[in-house]
Amino acid sequence: MNAYAPILVLGGLAAGFAIFSVVTASIVGPKRYNRAKLEAYECGIEPTPTPAGGGRFPIKYYLTAMLFIVFDIEIVFLYPWAVTFDRLGMFGLVEMLLFVLTVFVAYAYVWRRGGLEWD
Repeated sequence: MNAYAPILVLGGLAAGFAIFSVVTASIVGPKRYNRAKLEAYECGIEPTPTPAGGGRFPIKYYLTAMLFIVFDIEIVFLYPWAVTFDRLGMFGLVEMLLFVLTVFVAYAYVWRRGGLEWD
């Protein structure tokens, strides 16, 4: 338990700072609400009225999310692999090449569908 004390203290400090910041901002911060501040933020796109059952979103939203997930997962697996590269040997190299090939397929799909073009 003694080895985990610094981690618990750091977690407590982080949680305390987060709670303190939110509470202080809500008490001290300005309360000037207007129509623009109360609207939903949609990445700079003017919000448009949608039907009651929801509406259709452009494919760009999904492609951007997919691209983020692809690169996020790639980093999660590449970093530990790079740290233990010399111990994994040829097996690790082949497995990582297969993984990168799979990631490249997703990247090529997003590229082909126009997910990397910003209008």
